[in-house]
Amino acid sequence: MPKLVKEVCSLVNTVRAQHATGTPPPLALNKHCPECQFRCRCRQIAIEKDDLSLLTTLSEKERKKLNNKGITTVAQFSCTYRPRRRSARSRATATKHDPALKALAVQANRIHVVDTPTFSITSGTVFLDVEGVPDREFYYLAGMRYRRNDKDVHLAFWADDPSGEREMWVSLLRALEQVPDVRLVHYGSYETQFLNRLKERYCDNPEDIELVDRLIATSVNLLRLTYAHIYFPTYSNGLKEIAGYLGFHWSEANSSGLHSLIWRSEWEAACEPSIKQKLITYNAEDCAAAQMIAEAILRICSEQTTTTSDPNYTTISLMKDDRPLKFGALNYALPEFKAINEAAYWDYQRTKVYTRSNRCPWRSSKIQTKRSKTTLGIDKFIQVGVARPERCPRCNSTRLYINGHYGSTVQDLRFSRFGVKRWNIRYNFLRYQCWTCKTGYNELTRQESYGTNLKAYIIYQIIELRIPQHAVARNLNTLFEFQLSPNAVNAIKANSAKQYQKTYDLILQRIVEGKLVHADETRATVEGEVQYVWVFTNLDEVAYVYSDSREARTLKNVLQNFSGVLVSDFYAAYDSIDCIHQKCLIHLLRDINEDLVRHPFDGEMVEIAQAFAGLIRPMVETVDRFGLKTRYLRKHKRAVDRFYRMLAKRKYHTEVAVGYQKRFQKNQGSLFTFLDHDSVPWNNNNAEHAIKAFARLRKVIGGMSTPKGMREYLVLLSIYETCNYKGVSFLEFLRSGEADVDAFARRIRRGRRRKLLQNEAASDV
Repeated sequence: MPKLVKEVCSLVNTVRAQHATGTPPPLALNKHCPECQFRCRCRQIAIEKDDLSLLTTLSEKERKKLNNKGITTVAQFSCTYRPRRRSARSRATATKHDPALKALAVQANRIHVVDTPTFSITSGTVFLDVEGVPDREFYYLAGMRYRRNDKDVHLAFWADDPSGEREMWVSLLRALEQVPDVRLVHYGSYETQFLNRLKERYCDNPEDIELVDRLIATSVNLLRLTYAHIYFPTYSNGLKEIAGYLGFHWSEANSSGLHSLIWRSEWEAACEPSIKQKLITYNAEDCAAAQMIAEAILRICSEQTTTTSDPNYTTISLMKDDRPLKFGALNYALPEFKAINEAAYWDYQRTKVYTRSNRCPWRSSKIQTKRSKTTLGIDKFIQVGVARPERCPRCNSTRLYINGHYGSTVQDLRFSRFGVKRWNIRYNFLRYQCWTCKTGYNELTRQESYGTNLKAYIIYQIIELRIPQHAVARNLNTLFEFQLSPNAVNAIKANSAKQYQKTYDLILQRIVEGKLVHADETRATVEGEVQYVWVFTNLDEVAYVYSDSREARTLKNVLQNFSGVLVSDFYAAYDSIDCIHQKCLIHLLRDINEDLVRHPFDGEMVEIAQAFAGLIRPMVETVDRFGLKTRYLRKHKRAVDRFYRMLAKRKYHTEVAVGYQKRFQKNQGSLFTFLDHDSVPWNNNNAEHAIKAFARLRKVIGGMSTPKGMREYLVLLSIYETCNYKGVSFLEFLRSGEADVDAFARRIRRGRRRKLLQNEAASDV
């Protein structure tokens, strides 16, 4: 209480100063209005003023920003909405709620549909609504509504006190088991919390646990659909307002969750059957209201509002963008405006108006024509001597003759010490033909059009410099006068990935066969959908693996033969690998720090944070001084034992502290593995560093890549990062023609060592 005295005094002084002015304070509805006896009066005033505080999804901070811009009413705020085209990357992410669109729906009194969600009502759909006392974590009433024999059936399960909660829960589960293909539909997250909590309290039977898990996994929260996908013309997304808009009425006026708490309190004091019946009726009406909203959403999904002209619906994709300044064709109110506007076009003025004014810019105003193909200058001729084949490979005939002299030109680049230039090589060869079957052939008839240096330079720009493919083509065409198209660059990328597939497989094999693996994962947008990229690395190699999900099957496929130490974060999928684990202590430290910032006055959380910091700090100092060596680090194991004994003795009460106590105990065998193994880091920074490399490339790729294209990127990126880890040039490796990065790195190191010895010998002389 003493900590709140200053705040209370400040509020009292504010109220006193406001009362002294004699003018009423500005009206602003807030979350406490349902508890106030003047709520109806204030809401009516707010509706008359069309005040912004009517929109419950608009925060006070956002409302103040709008007020500073002169936007004080819902009608004004609705004019700020502009439909935006969603890119492939944005479509892959969750749709967010837009308060401006909510204001537009209220102003137009029409339902606005952002995108049609996937929703259906099956024969096993059950509408669930639960009543409880939140401060006591006690649930006393659960109602379920479903259709049986074309009739709506409602069942209610009541608990007189907390001791009857188990019986209510068991009765509800037995009733749900009787519904074939049951799927729960509810409004809000309160029912999901109810299922999770009572499962932990009362579910001892594995069959019941499996049933509840299936109910939670398949349940549908209608609020998620109405919050960001479908905007009803109501000020809030509450069940009462949306169902009221659809025409549903409750038997009790102003029914709400707060009234249900009051009725429950009155029933516990008097135990009157009429109050109990009032609560059961209120619960049944909530289930019916949820059913009405679900049926309305189903109509929106089934009617395909993008093609109908129903006046009650508006699809955002069909709304016109009425922003005054935009590129594109204009609709002219007068024909004369079109001629005047066309006379101001950029190319028209530069080629005609400025020329006649004797102010023509330099030749850049000329319309550029497509460059004609010119004869390529040949820098080197190679005569390929091929002996006459003894037999025809098709008909086995020995009668072969020379059919003519042919040639093939390979476009390439030539690197020198201080630059690079275009280099064209002409291969001349003889073509043989069979006298019997007339089949012609030669080894160089399928000669590639581009040389090794050019392909290496293209891959270097795409992967290491992260330049888009169309920009790479434009760059080479401008500097060296190639005729490359973006499709040709993409084909070179695909062929290079196929060429280095064995190199990639060898890198991944070495990582799995090693004694240490760092693993992490991140999202990637592929064809507008969220996919995942996993990274596996040690101190020398990096391998990226593409996956369509975040499930553990990718980990099991890659690390099925791994028997070393796996360093990872706390994602549960990593625990499915049967090996020694080291959890990243930096992830744990960040989580503790974040929760400590959120709960600065939680003394128990402060105690855990200080104990953890005092435990880790000496370990970090030892690592900085002696490295990751067990003989120096094992002395800290006593401190770890003392830390866990302290956690076991303490009994915490706050939810955050209890959560971290369980987390430490759950991961006791994987937090301090580095104390028992040499060269095992205590963090996962190696994998995070590799993830950042992919994240930088992901910005260039965008969300339009295909699974095949993404895998090609990952093969080349794995080789680039491996070269980077080994300290060798990625471009030089591509130009060398080597297939093993490790062998190339050893050769480079030997060359550097030889050159260093030669320089030392020359300096001695």
